[in-house]
Amino acid sequence: MSISTNTDAGLQPGEESIEVSGARVHNLKNIDIRIPRNQLVVITGISGSGKSSLAFDTIYAEGQRRYMESFGAYARQFIGDMERPDVDKITGLSPVISIEQKTTNKNPRSTVGTVTEIYDFLRLLYARIGEAFSYNTGKKMTKFSEEEIVDNIFKKFKNKKISILAPLVRGRKGHYRELFEDIRKKGFVKVRVDGEIKDLAAKMQVDRYKIHDIEVVVDRLAVTEDMRVRLGQSIQKALQMGKDLLFLLLNDDNKVLQYSKQLMCEDTGISYEEPSPNSFSFNSPYGACPTCKGLGSVYQISMDAIIPDPSKSINEGGIVPLGEEREAYMFRQVQGIAKKNKFSLDIPIKDMPKKALNLVLYGNESGDATLDVEFDENASLGQMYAADYEGIITALKRWFSAGSNSDALREWVERFMELKTCDTCGGTRLRKESLWFRVGEKNIAELSAMNLNRLIDWFGGVEKKLNNKQNIIAKDILKEIRERLQFLSDVGLTYLTLNRPSRTLSGGESQRIRLATQIGSQLQGITYILDEPSIGLHQRDNHRLIEALKNLRDIGNSVLVVEHDKDIMLAADYLVDIGPKAGFHGGHIVAQGRPPALLKLNTLTAEYLNGHRKIEVPAERRKGNGKYLELKGAKGNNLKNVDAKFPLGRLIVVSGVSGSGKSTLINETLYPILSKHAYGSRVTPLEFKSIKGLENIDKVIEIDQSPIGRTPRSNPATYCGFFTDIRTLFASVPEAKIRGYNAGRFSFNVKSGRCDVCEGGGMRVIEMNFLPDVYVHCEKCNGRRYNRETLEIRYKGKSISDVLDMTVDEAVEFFQAVPYLYRKIKVLQDVGLGYITLGQSAVTLSGGEAQRVKLGTELGKKDTGKTFYILDEPTTGLHFEDIRHLLDVLNKLVDRGNTVLVIEHNLDVIKVADHIIDLGPEGGDGGGRILFEGTPEELIKNKESFTATFLKDELL
Repeated sequence: MSISTNTDAGLQPGEESIEVSGARVHNLKNIDIRIPRNQLVVITGISGSGKSSLAFDTIYAEGQRRYMESFGAYARQFIGDMERPDVDKITGLSPVISIEQKTTNKNPRSTVGTVTEIYDFLRLLYARIGEAFSYNTGKKMTKFSEEEIVDNIFKKFKNKKISILAPLVRGRKGHYRELFEDIRKKGFVKVRVDGEIKDLAAKMQVDRYKIHDIEVVVDRLAVTEDMRVRLGQSIQKALQMGKDLLFLLLNDDNKVLQYSKQLMCEDTGISYEEPSPNSFSFNSPYGACPTCKGLGSVYQISMDAIIPDPSKSINEGGIVPLGEEREAYMFRQVQGIAKKNKFSLDIPIKDMPKKALNLVLYGNESGDATLDVEFDENASLGQMYAADYEGIITALKRWFSAGSNSDALREWVERFMELKTCDTCGGTRLRKESLWFRVGEKNIAELSAMNLNRLIDWFGGVEKKLNNKQNIIAKDILKEIRERLQFLSDVGLTYLTLNRPSRTLSGGESQRIRLATQIGSQLQGITYILDEPSIGLHQRDNHRLIEALKNLRDIGNSVLVVEHDKDIMLAADYLVDIGPKAGFHGGHIVAQGRPPALLKLNTLTAEYLNGHRKIEVPAERRKGNGKYLELKGAKGNNLKNVDAKFPLGRLIVVSGVSGSGKSTLINETLYPILSKHAYGSRVTPLEFKSIKGLENIDKVIEIDQSPIGRTPRSNPATYCGFFTDIRTLFASVPEAKIRGYNAGRFSFNVKSGRCDVCEGGGMRVIEMNFLPDVYVHCEKCNGRRYNRETLEIRYKGKSISDVLDMTVDEAVEFFQAVPYLYRKIKVLQDVGLGYITLGQSAVTLSGGEAQRVKLGTELGKKDTGKTFYILDEPTTGLHFEDIRHLLDVLNKLVDRGNTVLVIEHNLDVIKVADHIIDLGPEGGDGGGRILFEGTPEELIKNKESFTATFLKDELL
């Protein structure tokens, strides 16, 4: 295959460009390239050819380094110097922003609304124009005068002793020494700090680093007629100091109520303070639900986990946290309980009286107190004594509480708990007062639960639901919200809701959210670099993504996209093809130019784009083994009581537009069911009615794109398990035997053989304080991981470090005479990873490469012929040619009698399936139905399916 040397192909004379000269990062072969600026440029090529090395590790890394150099000397002393990428020079580079595939945020508090800032504008909208309603009566709250507040207090608290408090500090940090001194000089003698009444003293202050609530005690009096005038004066003063808000403390029971001149319910006396944006934030103590602290879910005891088998007795270990009968403190307490209350621990738990079981689990029959427990005569020390018995469930809750210092103990207790929606807030995350503020008859949680399509429609006509004053106030806020919602719609995310946790988003979804945020920022003169933004996007929505990328280009930015999607490649202004092969055999510019010109070439990419080369449709679809898994009544998330049949012994593809319910049906319902059946997993599936055919499956394997390791120590050799065999082989070398080296000597995790500077990492971690840690080569071993003595042991002329530096292709040839090693390494070559090295750091592998390493690991194991494989978008990061290799591997698994289920949008995979389950027709609320089950040939006749529309062109 020819390698292009014309780096100016397709560029006009004098056209602005980013010019890269002599790039040698990773496998790049000293390449020179000119990339046009302010255009949509797609960089493509087979996996491992060097696309990311050029886009991210060269262009983006240099842009980031230049940005760091713009900091002053003072700031740079904390950050340190970034290493310059291995390139001679880069010119024409504007500020660079990278939008990669990584999930936005793993924080459980992070949602689509907070990431996109739409929820922040919603909070502002409700704080400024929201109308308050009483949570007791549902009536609209009204503003009260000082006289009306006095009348209400007399009506409800006549003859009771009260304290009137004026709030001065609400949820802020500081020592407040000056504030205390100021109010002391005004004649006040007491303050309430964080719920505790204190005497004011000279030089009084609080912890400046903690959040505080401070109220001044304006007056303390009894609510009697002769005190009416004084009460009125005190209330006036408290409202003045508290900015129209006061607290009423009932001295007898220490209960606190609040009164406001702003919002109050006349019937019940309930008062809301004037709303602020924080009142609607689940990340603020003033908006968050007090039970779940704004998380929307809480851990609750799972009785199924505590008593999984009620036919067992307590002595037989029927109560799992208690365990079997033994000399343990708590078990002796339970025996004392049983003796005192005359019940047996040897009968099955299901036959025990409920009161007796409650005594063991809760400490007494109602579970709200402790009991005295008497030990029998055979107790240790031969004496009787009494002790408090709190109950097993009470103890578990205490150990799980935030006060527990032991992470190991909390993790153990977590095995007996399950995450459930918070009963107090119903999963809305907000306190009840915040949910009773309405805009256009909707509270903020109801808007957050709408999918973006419905939300856009609702905001389209919201002005009609507001009065003139509200419309004037909300005008600019509504403009910002509408723009941001439209940007998310433009990148095909209309099925998402604002309350969707960001940790549940796929890499492609989170990348498109960041893309929409960048479009919304309207920055100009930026070089954007994106990593496969089409991931997880159905063909139907591709045009939306393409328009979004062009929009980013049209406002004056350079857009570089690493991509394999055919539609995006053909829509690009300029195409760069890197290859010709992967790893050492890649790193060249194979072709570049405008897409129409490239289609005429004979490169691998061009041949797939122009149709001269393609993945063939199988002549015959497999019939399977005649057995089925039959799932009925799946109702998780947006699934509409779905019934699905999965024929075994076939290649099954689950398709449908983004958000139609594919992951809900497979990853969150079917996989947990199979995992529980095969391995006893405790992962809880989403709601379903029944499943048949589990006896036909004895093993389930989910192969996702999560990293195989998070540090440079992890690599394919250790993950796949054959590194142990390699170490054993080196230990059998005569020289190693003479020196007394065993297999452990050749582990870079064992002190005796590894480099003592980097401790076997090959890299040293430089802590960057304000930035992510940086890894640099160890100066002593130069990245070889081992000490000199270990490296002196050679097998066929190669040291253990040399073996780790071999590519899979080289290792297959090197270990051909060692069958048990050859077979394990060969499977990595079979899945198209011949170009990676055995010791390649896990952090440098893409999601698609990590998935194929896992696939290779499973191929290296013996399957049973009754194994169920589940893959979620395995074509991520794969070129057309790589997809062909992947399908060969999947077909081999199916031919051995196994079942392979793939969630996929890629038409090359869909068209070769034996059986298709298509969900839709839309995403979110408009999806959740099975539109079709059957072969691809039957699917294209379906009028309702969007998949069928695009599949026709592939099959006909």
